[in-house]
Amino acid sequence: MKGHEMHRKVTIRILLCTLMLSAVWAFSSCTRKPAGPAGWTLANNQHAQLSDYKGKVVLLDFYATWCEPCRAETPRLVELHKQFAAQGLQVIGLNVGGEDDREQVSNFAKQFGIQYPLAFPDDALADSYLGDNQNIPQSFLFDRNGNIVKRFIGYSENSGAELEQLIKTSLTPVNK
Repeated sequence: MKGHEMHRKVTIRILLCTLMLSAVWAFSSCTRKPAGPAGWTLANNQHAQLSDYKGKVVLLDFYATWCEPCRAETPRLVELHKQFAAQGLQVIGLNVGGEDDREQVSNFAKQFGIQYPLAFPDDALADSYLGDNQNIPQSFLFDRNGNIVKRFIGYSENSGAELEQLIKTSLTPVNK
């Protein structure tokens, strides 16, 4: 009986250690970092990536033209771009609506009066940012150094207001 009890305690300790290590690994993978050289292709077939916008506050917005929450979010993004582009905000729309959606992007831009770039992300970029949650819209706000400020999943008036506040904060120069 004692040997069985000791074996049980050792097994439980091993399981607990395994769970703790798994939790540490899972939480460390939640910290998003720029996706390295992965990027996106612009309408003119030019390739770009986050590092091309160093010095700007960047909002990467993953959307689809057929996605109703994306359509609800778009007027807010258009307004944020108009309001803050001169201060250093760069909004970039990244279409993840599938091959059939690509031909709809031009009409989508016209319909909403979009003046910011609309592009198609590399698979590596989409996997890097959307790999753990495929819901759209998703937006990622980056500071002027390319560090992520916040990830937004979905859209609501509250998240739109929070995004605007974080943009204002990120655009404010830091006094040295």
